[in-house]
Amino acid sequence: MRVRRSAWGSIIPVLTLAAGTLFAASASTARGTSLRDEGRTRVTDLIGDEQRGSRRERAEYRRLHREVDALSRAAGRNDARVKRAQGEADGLAAAAGFTAHTGPAVRVALDDAPQPSGDLPSGVRPDDLVVHQSDVQAVVNALWAGGARAMQIMDQRVIATSAVRCVGNTLILQGVVYSPPFRITAAGDPGRLRAALAASRDVAIYRKYVRAYGLGYAVRTIGRATLPAYSANVTMKHATVPTEAPSGAP
Repeated sequence: MRVRRSAWGSIIPVLTLAAGTLFAASASTARGTSLRDEGRTRVTDLIGDEQRGSRRERAEYRRLHREVDALSRAAGRNDARVKRAQGEADGLAAAAGFTAHTGPAVRVALDDAPQPSGDLPSGVRPDDLVVHQSDVQAVVNALWAGGARAMQIMDQRVIATSAVRCVGNTLILQGVVYSPPFRITAAGDPGRLRAALAASRDVAIYRKYVRAYGLGYAVRTIGRATLPAYSANVTMKHATVPTEAPSGAP
């Protein structure tokens, strides 16, 4: 979207700096980590240290975003092109997840198994008793496949570019760390959403662990739920096809 050059010239560098700092913090939490690493406890501690800074950066980003939006709308009062572009963006906001969504929903809760008081049974590993990234992703994928119109994990709205990551038994979402139980809320037709969960092979695998080791799995229908608008940053990265072949190419 375009506004007067003088306004963008002062806002965009600040916005870019804030967004860059946020993504640097987020990247540092996920670089080279593995659910099975022996050093995952240390990584989790480092993520916790970064979390307060990440929240401050997110708040600053939202403030700058509001300022840019206000400048765009002010410019639209005097520039038909800006007003037209603003209208197009407003029309796409709901489908992109940038407005709140209210309607019937299904909420799924995943939780770690109770820790045994003594030694683990033969053949059982500590990793068998916790919710993993693949488990959360299985539920998310099933709900999207079931026609979810909007989705929220914990207290955050997620969109097509949102990434679910876990370190140990904690979940990292857009720079914020959460402990179990993990709650995924999907707005849509409750019957279709529940059917998609029941039909998912990956969710079925998790439910086997629920029966074997006592992991938590609960599904409930919510008659009316309000999912907040997506408020994190968005950076699109994609490959492009060159318009002309480079010199010397076959």
